[in-house]
Amino acid sequence: MILSLLFLIPIAMLGLYCELMGCLLILFFVSFFSNWFLGFFSTLSFSFGGDIFSWFLVYLSLWIVVLMILSGFCMKHMDTMADFLIICMSLLLFLVLCFLTMNVFMFYVYFEATLIPTLFLIFGWGYQPERLNAGFYLLFYMLFASLPLLLGIVYLGFMSGSFVWWFLEGANNFYLHLSMILAFLVKMPMFIFHFWLPSAHVEAPVFGSMILAGVLLKLGGYGLIRVMSFLYMYYVNVSYIMISLGLLGSVIASFVCLFQIDIKCLIAYSSVAHMSLVICGLFTFNLSGLMGSFVLMLGHGLCSSGLFVLANVMYERSLSRSLFINKGFISIMPSMSLFWFMFSANNMSSPPSLNLLGEVLLLNSIMSWSNLAMVFLMINSFMSCCYSIYLYCMTQHGVFYKGGFFSSSASIRDFLLIFMHWFPLNFFVFKVDFLFVFL
Repeated sequence: MILSLLFLIPIAMLGLYCELMGCLLILFFVSFFSNWFLGFFSTLSFSFGGDIFSWFLVYLSLWIVVLMILSGFCMKHMDTMADFLIICMSLLLFLVLCFLTMNVFMFYVYFEATLIPTLFLIFGWGYQPERLNAGFYLLFYMLFASLPLLLGIVYLGFMSGSFVWWFLEGANNFYLHLSMILAFLVKMPMFIFHFWLPSAHVEAPVFGSMILAGVLLKLGGYGLIRVMSFLYMYYVNVSYIMISLGLLGSVIASFVCLFQIDIKCLIAYSSVAHMSLVICGLFTFNLSGLMGSFVLMLGHGLCSSGLFVLANVMYERSLSRSLFINKGFISIMPSMSLFWFMFSANNMSSPPSLNLLGEVLLLNSIMSWSNLAMVFLMINSFMSCCYSIYLYCMTQHGVFYKGGFFSSSASIRDFLLIFMHWFPLNFFVFKVDFLFVFL
């Protein structure tokens, strides 16, 4: 797969849009239908290998990048198409290398390398001049949190005599353990470290928001899964702190959603609420929490990316992200209103979405950790329904704003983009049994 992606870079440099999309789709389907029967771990070489977490995040990355390129169709006849395709392919290559490498130091290199194409997407195709502030927010949050991670990786590598994930040994040092998870908590992000996320989403173009919400936030969860595989005995003592912060942050982020008037800000804060539950599930240290967190990460990647596509469909017609201007779209684009309803329902974890399966497993896991968590989980579930219904009602009902130009038609590209998010989100749950093969 890695060699295939390298061979596709010249196609991107030539700006061959349709050819690149076709090759990526062929690569996705061939890889997906040939690897689904593999066991828990498969070694590709001395440096690369993947388990079920790695492979499914690689497939998610491939799928979201294909949809990113499809969302950039409007640049097909512009001079920037080749630059856009090169950035997308470099980002995809770094993500695949990050998920498949077995060397923890190279994982850090690829983990940080994904930041560079993301910044190019925000700086190059962002909407307002404030995109510079958003990009620097993202850059400095990631760099300041990642430096302790680098020091911790180097220390553990020299102490263990190897940089391979499976051979690393822990040390009884609180600051070392904090440094190993801080960068991943910022990347997810945890509620305290979330301030870069809304500004980055607001200023990013639609394809930037898609890859940011769809895959890049999942790098934090993947890193936590990997670190906890060999340091779990040291994090058991602080699990009550992390779960308490996660539950409290999830409830607060859900309340903050109801006070947003910017559509993309509301979706970004809902991402913070969902990712806080993922953190809680991972720190319960049981298989139900682990698989619930992973399934919720997959479901959230598709659902939030689809919501950003829907928000962009409205922005392209009203030139505004305000909930007060984007009203009454059910009378302008009734066909799109159905997708708004389905994605809002999926965002509140309604059946048959992956979000429901993930949240049921997480509720089971967190409740087994402490019965007192039930209060926060009930509030979080209720508020999740509230802000999802609030988002749907504010955008679809009411009298639409007559002061702007509205086009009543939605293109085939828009429907295809949204359907390609919705279909795996709702139908993959019927074939999710091989995710739980080792439970």
